[in-house]
Amino acid sequence: MRIEPTGATCGAIVHGVDLSAALDPELVAEIRAAWLKHRVLAFTRQSMDDDALERFTVAMGGFGDDPFFEPIAGREHIAAILREADEKSPLFAENWHSDWSFLDVPPAGTCLLAIDIPPTGGDTYFADQIAAFAALPESRKEELRTYTAIHSAQLAYAPDGAYGEQDEGRSMAIRPDESARETRDHPLITRHPETGEEAIFSTLGYIIGIESMSQTDSFTMLSELAQWQTSDEFVYRHRWEPDMLVLWDNRSVLHRASGGYEGHRRELHRTTIAASSG
Repeated sequence: MRIEPTGATCGAIVHGVDLSAALDPELVAEIRAAWLKHRVLAFTRQSMDDDALERFTVAMGGFGDDPFFEPIAGREHIAAILREADEKSPLFAENWHSDWSFLDVPPAGTCLLAIDIPPTGGDTYFADQIAAFAALPESRKEELRTYTAIHSAQLAYAPDGAYGEQDEGRSMAIRPDESARETRDHPLITRHPETGEEAIFSTLGYIIGIESMSQTDSFTMLSELAQWQTSDEFVYRHRWEPDMLVLWDNRSVLHRASGGYEGHRRELHRTTIAASSG
């Protein structure tokens, strides 16, 4: 296995490993160590099917919850991130976020396996939240450590949310639900359970407020922080290739989708990795 860092604060390309077959414990430990170090790993030249994707997910920690996605036929834990060539609906997941941060126990990571990659566009952006926090002045770090964020999926997955009942013509099998209005509290600054590093956890979209702060003040503070969190110096822009698997750590990075592939079909198969203490 050869690991090639991207040169950004996060991300590495992994060569020379075959994830299509059973994975021995030594290889899993190597991959996990690289994952924790680089936060985002892209494995090239993989001949993986859905069985292999599931095996890899189990090896990396087991299946996490996907509350608002309908799984693909014949599978319980794989969702299709899909956009057909003629689709006109707004781009899915274009805003920065950490997957399912509104759950009681948010997932450790996410896997995306390339199924149908357009010839141009469709890059995924990652923002390193450990690096973003580390670069702050000490006084700002101390302030942010005192905040508790209120997370909810309501803006996205409630019936009246962005992917709710008014969202028509979308290829993806999204299932909005009233449960999206529920809220969960998480510290704004979290400590990674495996590395001990501090990170800014999630951002606008899934965070709808700050405890003991007015809505106006919350929005102002979160908007300013979001600009910092996604500064160019913390961002890795990932370009997809056919036969590629990407694994990222939801505890330490934000991510977002991008377009630029109008007229082309794009499909990736996704699994969620359950939270684990290692």
